[in-house]
Amino acid sequence: MNIILQAYQLVLDDIMDNAITRRGRPCWYRHNDIGLMAVNDGVLLEQAIYQLIKKYFKEKPYYTHILELFFDVTMKTTMGQCLDMLIAKSFKSTKLEKYTLENYTAIVKYKTAYYSFFLPVCLAMRMTNINDPEIFRQAKTILLEMGHFFQVQDDFLDCYGDPDVMGKIGTDIEDGKCSWLAVVALQKVNAEQKKIMEDNYGIDDPANVAIIKDLYAQLKLPNTFELYEEESYKLICTHIQQLSRGLSQDMFFKFLEKIYKRTL
Repeated sequence: MNIILQAYQLVLDDIMDNAITRRGRPCWYRHNDIGLMAVNDGVLLEQAIYQLIKKYFKEKPYYTHILELFFDVTMKTTMGQCLDMLIAKSFKSTKLEKYTLENYTAIVKYKTAYYSFFLPVCLAMRMTNINDPEIFRQAKTILLEMGHFFQVQDDFLDCYGDPDVMGKIGTDIEDGKCSWLAVVALQKVNAEQKKIMEDNYGIDDPANVAIIKDLYAQLKLPNTFELYEEESYKLICTHIQQLSRGLSQDMFFKFLEKIYKRTL
């Protein structure tokens, strides 16, 4: 069900981002002239989640818990996607005014962290009769941190990753996304460099994209990312070590190792 939720979100996300490839193949809406009919396909995928929950878990004691969990996480993810698109759209009128760390953190929390990390663990906890609120609080804190860490990596790879390895072509610069690179760049730029960003960011032209990437290189953002990745990894490890109340530290460490230094 988690995979279906992700598929549903990605089908719609690719349409909104006008993306080209996903997993090394054309995005679903680009297959066989499907076009905007893919919106309905995304909705069908979402509805399939609730049909499966009803079919296989209706008689289980945790049925209501997992149903409400999917409702809640789907709503949060949709809110995050909305904020992501609204800020990208605002570029034309407000330039880079809304590209703040606060806004970026909100986008990542709702668009990525809840469904990618919190949802699967929370489901497993409910289905194994773990209902202690304090356990959920501790797990949620770490899982949202991992989600943030994962999205920062994703933003970096969108610009610097190998499309053949990642299976998709990054378009954050062309789309004017409030990405980690853009936010950090704005924290480092002088007045002249900020003007360069305002004149070239969010323009779907290879020449403008190249200018932004050159600016990122001048600001040494790859080095900044390496430092961020190391510091964040150590911080999350420390938080995992501080877990209590019956949570498996080993499980969280395994999650973290899967995403640390990832290339896709």
